[in-house]
Amino acid sequence: MRAVIQRVSRAQVRVGDEATADIQRGLLVLVAAGQGDAEADAVWLADKVVGLRIFPDDEDRMNRSLLEVGGEMIAVSQFTLYGDCRKGRRPSFVGAMEPGQAERLVERFVERVREQGIRCGAGVFGAHMQVELTNDGPVTLLVDSAVSRRSDKQAFGG
Repeated sequence: MRAVIQRVSRAQVRVGDEATADIQRGLLVLVAAGQGDAEADAVWLADKVVGLRIFPDDEDRMNRSLLEVGGEMIAVSQFTLYGDCRKGRRPSFVGAMEPGQAERLVERFVERVREQGIRCGAGVFGAHMQVELTNDGPVTLLVDSAVSRRSDKQAFGG
């Protein structure tokens, strides 16, 4: 699974005229499932995101996790994270998981975040959404569970 993680001072997701999620300090996470991903990837990714020390401590160093600062999260499914733009001008999405399976993994991701005591809102899987956010920092990170399955040497081109 892949995630784009943005530290935010506020964020909101809307479907049409309805806000499906609205948070203050926390994380906006765009999340997608790819071919070969399993429940273990959703759990690993949720644990990784919740535990990332990307909030400032008293010395303004990124040293606190979402749990430690009492932050909130919005998870937004976004299959386009698997868009392959290497050839031509139109992205290929063959790396993205089939929607029914992907929806279950994204739901498992959200469930695992909530199991850790984090208030976590979500977008609507497959819907056209409007996402508003104020990126705090800015801090934006990319995390991919497939990289965690490879050795550091493989992951970093050694």
